Amino acid sequence: MEKTERKSAIRIRGLKKVYKLYDKPSDRMKEAFGFKRGGVKEHYALNGIDMEIFQGETVGIIGTNGSGKSTILKIITGVVNPTAGEVHVDGRISALLELGAGFNMEYNGIENVYLNGTMLGFSQKEIDERLPEILKFADIGDYVYQPVKTYSSGMFVRLAFAVAINIEPEILIVDEALSVGDVFFQAKCYQKFEEFKKQGKTIVFVSHDLSSISKYCDRVYLLNQGNLLGEGKPKEMIDAFKQVLVGQYETEQPESGNPENALNPELLEYGTKQAEITEFYVTDERNIKTTAVIKGTDFTIHMRVKFHDRITAPIFAFSFKNIKGTEITGTNTMIEKAFLEPVEAGEEKAVSFRQKMSLQGGEYLLSLGVTGYQGSDFQVYHRLYDVLDVTVVSDKDTVGFFDMDSQVLVENVPRQADKVIPYRQEA
Repeated sequence: MEKTERKSAIRIRGLKKVYKLYDKPSDRMKEAFGFKRGGVKEHYALNGIDMEIFQGETVGIIGTNGSGKSTILKIITGVVNPTAGEVHVDGRISALLELGAGFNMEYNGIENVYLNGTMLGFSQKEIDERLPEILKFADIGDYVYQPVKTYSSGMFVRLAFAVAINIEPEILIVDEALSVGDVFFQAKCYQKFEEFKKQGKTIVFVSHDLSSISKYCDRVYLLNQGNLLGEGKPKEMIDAFKQVLVGQYETEQPESGNPENALNPELLEYGTKQAEITEFYVTDERNIKTTAVIKGTDFTIHMRVKFHDRITAPIFAFSFKNIKGTEITGTNTMIEKAFLEPVEAGEEKAVSFRQKMSLQGGEYLLSLGVTGYQGSDFQVYHRLYDVLDVTVVSDKDTVGFFDMDSQVLVENVPRQADKVIPYRQEA
């Protein structure tokens, strides 16, 4: 019996994507006018990547934040152009990258279905035929007649996913979209994955939920800092990923010119600067600096604060938001009753918050602050909003924002016939 040759759906060869990082905005402008500046660094988001994804496969891409996962998906779908290398795609692609990308926020849900369908090359008649199935899958009720700017993030993804999977794509590209929405919707999406697999369609998705990667993927690619570390069965690559997170994965990697994890260029910083946060970082349970934490393990947030004035009772704080801007959790030294003392000008304090990571797998934005009270007036001395992107890596995501770490016990209940009825003697 002859062996059937597998057909390639996506073939990537020597893929590179280089971004220029400027010390100051003026350096970018000066270079645009032809002046050479020393304050320019090259950041390799991708550094010579080779991949091949075959028709009918479900392939996962995993790695730490900044490893290039989303960049690859954007290049495959044509959202971003590569610096070098080749990408060949054989098949109609439907992509869920940034939720609702291509939606007009002023249009209602149905108008956006037609807008997206038209952009994907469908006629009005073809969209008419698919509309009932799209609305049934999205299941957002009369909200389809409201502007999408009024939607919650959950409704947004339901509609976006419903459009993406009901246009009969040959290749489905998903970037973390299933981390939004309730457990019933997620289950419905994964059932659709199974249907797609049976129909011989190709799925490529990025997720920090390692349990989903393990359950649904045929193969997995592992990236780190723009380099391809390996490719193989899900369990093999997940084990390697965990070694990467604790600095124990040994490999020879090409020189990439990658800088260390940088400050968020979009951070919001303000305050009187009577006290100033001069250093901050996150460490894992082994006290190794990182921006990726394994769910269920201990981690510590560190910051160093320099005081330029005497402050009676400074308050040190942190908080986490999800990527949609919803504040998830946080605390401060006043709540924890951990530090309620005056600090003199010229002093420095090293502050650390240690806790167990209970957030679901995904990316979160860390904010830091030093505040206090002068009399009855609240003062902000220094705040850094969204200063670090912290990835939580999970092999089990529950419902909602965090995991209650439930202990489950299931026991047999004796059937009625099995119960022993005590003998009662007649009087």
